[in-house]
Formats: sequence, structure tokens, C-alpha cells
Amino acid sequence: MMQESNLQDVNFLTVQEVAELMRVSKMTVYRMVHAGELPAVRFGRSYRVPANAVESYFRSAVVDGTGTHGNPGSAHTG
Repeated sequence: MMQESNLQDVNFLTVQEVAELMRVSKMTVYRMVHAGELPAVRFGRSYRVPANAVESYFRSAVVDGTGTHGNPGSAHTG
């Protein structure tokens, strides 16, 4: 019964709530879910994303400033 106690601690967010936290559209969240970038559980016709998965995504998405994503001072138009 260990899994049941773990599920009680999980806080699920709607796609709308995730989109607002990330400041992206709901479609972007759906794309992330379908691409496997963000785990989600499907309840009927809607998806729920564990809040800790969003936190993990934010932690892993932090740019470290090494210039691997382009020069910090340059304008990126792409």
C-alpha cells in the first residue's frame, strides 16, 4: 500500500495552470506532454501534470550562462 500513500502527496495541476506558471499557451503544454518533455496523467479527456514535474522542468531548464545557447549580448530573432 506504499503507492497509495505516495499518491496522496502528489499535487496535480491542470494544463491551464501549468501554462500560466510557464507563461506559455495551453497548446505548448500539450505539445510538451505529447513529446514526453513533461509527464502527465490523463483523466477522461483532460490531462493533469504533477506539480513536482513542473518544478523539475524549471530546475533543468535554467540557462547556465556558458554561451551554449548563443551570445548573451546578441539579439536572437529565430
